[in-house]
Amino acid sequence: MNGPSAEERYARQIRFAKIGTAGQRKLGEACVAIVGVGALGCVIANHLARAGVGRLILIDRDIVDRTNLQRQLLYDENDAAAGLPKAVAAAGRLAAVNSGIAIEPRAVDLSSANAETLLGAADLIVDGTDNFGARYLINEVAVKSGVPWIYGAAVGASGMTATIRPGVTPCLRCLFPNTPPGGSLDTCETAGVLAPIVDTIASIQAMEAIKLLTGQTEALHGSLLQIDLWHHQWQPLALSGAKRADCPVCAERRFAALDSFAAEPMTAALCGRHTVQVSPAEPASLDLELLANRWSRLGEVELTPYLLRLRLPEPEGALFSLFPDGRALVSGTDEPVVARRIYASLVGE
Repeated sequence: MNGPSAEERYARQIRFAKIGTAGQRKLGEACVAIVGVGALGCVIANHLARAGVGRLILIDRDIVDRTNLQRQLLYDENDAAAGLPKAVAAAGRLAAVNSGIAIEPRAVDLSSANAETLLGAADLIVDGTDNFGARYLINEVAVKSGVPWIYGAAVGASGMTATIRPGVTPCLRCLFPNTPPGGSLDTCETAGVLAPIVDTIASIQAMEAIKLLTGQTEALHGSLLQIDLWHHQWQPLALSGAKRADCPVCAERRFAALDSFAAEPMTAALCGRHTVQVSPAEPASLDLELLANRWSRLGEVELTPYLLRLRLPEPEGALFSLFPDGRALVSGTDEPVVARRIYASLVGE
């Protein structure tokens, strides 16, 4: 049986006067990269897939964990039990929602080495990440290539979002010149996060995306929009006048984040996960089947099409998940030193 036509599938959307048939066609021709398919990214990807955006690139470094299920709406307990990469699990769920669009999962960590390649095809980039390092990378790729992007963040019961249009609005470095000092901001680990604020911020991001993709730029909210759902506060901060003449990115076109290649393995603790990511200085191409055979005497081994997992015995007791590009997630510790020691013992320096 043939599926519904575009006119039938998107009938309610097409009837909205500002979209119409022409707007729907623009959505179908668009490519959007979503960086981070966690709490924000799940909602964003769900809305854009159902809206008929023709091509979605889903980029995420993490695997599904039971702690995600409280707020990450594309995943279920089976995904967590299987330890599926979020990008892969999300793509599978969205393909079942809309088989008429292209959905491309990328189970990788966005870095200076791959950011331009991963984001180069996009007409729009949407932020679903949880850290400023990734956002600064997105900002530099966007400014360098002239592609708009939509910033979003949520923690506790509050969040914020801004739509950044290179050459028109301030960029992220104009708004946040420096990375906030460690410990100065709440995180999902210290403050938790409630699902309704995630839905609110991500839905605004998705709506801004639809406005941009259909050419309705006059309808953009044009602010750094701050929302606190617990206290029922909405505060739009105007972006006019926030553009900095001395901004190193959009004014001076210096791209420090893109130009900084790490010389040694990098570690990053994943918020709220008791997990540390270890990334090699340069992407590898590992034979996971060979490693699975080698590690079988060390503990419980599970090889999937996407990764290799090893449950180490006590005293470590860690769950080590290795991806083909050499990146690993070490679950059971928050200590980068411990994670790198385990990585070195199993994979090498």
